[in-house]
Amino acid sequence: MPNTVLDRRTLNRALLDRQLLLERSEMSALDVIEHLVGMQSQAPDAPYVGLWTRLKHFSFAELAGLMTERRAVRIVLMRGTVHLVSASDALALRPVVQPMLERQFRSSTWSPGVRGVDREELVAAGRALVGERARNPAELRAALGERWPQADPGSLVNALRNWIPLVQLPPRGVWGKGGQPVYATVEEWLGRTVESPDVGTVVRRYLGAFGPAGVADLQKWSGLTGLRQVVAGLGLRTYRDDQGRVLYDLPDAGLPDPDTPVPARFVADFDNLVLSHADRSRILGEVAPGQVMTVNGIVRGTVLVDGFVGGTWKFERRRGEAAVLVEPFGRIGIADREALEAEGSRLLAATDPQASAHAVRFTGS
Repeated sequence: MPNTVLDRRTLNRALLDRQLLLERSEMSALDVIEHLVGMQSQAPDAPYVGLWTRLKHFSFAELAGLMTERRAVRIVLMRGTVHLVSASDALALRPVVQPMLERQFRSSTWSPGVRGVDREELVAAGRALVGERARNPAELRAALGERWPQADPGSLVNALRNWIPLVQLPPRGVWGKGGQPVYATVEEWLGRTVESPDVGTVVRRYLGAFGPAGVADLQKWSGLTGLRQVVAGLGLRTYRDDQGRVLYDLPDAGLPDPDTPVPARFVADFDNLVLSHADRSRILGEVAPGQVMTVNGIVRGTVLVDGFVGGTWKFERRRGEAAVLVEPFGRIGIADREALEAEGSRLLAATDPQASAHAVRFTGS
């Protein structure tokens, strides 16, 4: 067993350092997306806030351009959720998580709806449909339901979502545009084929963005199982946390001073910062996960106070005014409150430059 014990605060500062939240980075948006091994994008606009809070120089048009130029895509990956990733990572990560997506669909409520449907025929039909032209879910349901009238049309589309690598095309995911999902295969959209799975490389990259971490953390982030043997063969450095659990890290990765100050931060909805560990106390502290994550799968935006989640936040837009509403989980000191007010004002200047007024309001306190 390793002898060095890392307490919660040390793990917190290590996580924030690797998540580029101790200080804003000079990196490009595309480099950050790759460093983070993708950004969860269940809410299409969330990665814009996630990049803004991590970068010194970020234009919302920069990310929009990455998607319209096909350098970044939105695709189902880790945990069966939509992620924004670079084009290269879409091709590299999808084969790694494919076994998890297969297992996830088999155990889902959608699975009975495709009983009796030949998988290979469905995959071929789906590929042919989106190969002719990009199609939205309603169009896929209609076409597939006509071919397999005994099956549930929604289940047929969800099977394709797990069985073949479909990307959601712009303008969905482009700031200020919106629109329903429209699908093409990643191979058609990027003009390249998916790569052979390389789980070991993905584990190392996870640790570079989220470590030190245990096998259970890796599995929580990815949705994969059976990673213990993979981790054991990578020659990783080991620690223990204060509960005695073994943590792994890259051999040359450093750890920041646990007393490093952390600026006020607005973390986006669904951000992997709060989702990617089995033990989330390194970022939630004493906050119960249910205060951030709802039973129906919503993950609220959070504010960081001294590096730990200190409350939630959301936008409110009406009558020309754009506001950020902050709901603290406890008492916030004057200095932290002022820092959040200043940071919230900067965020509104980036997200709503045309609004007639900006406001940062604290609720429930």
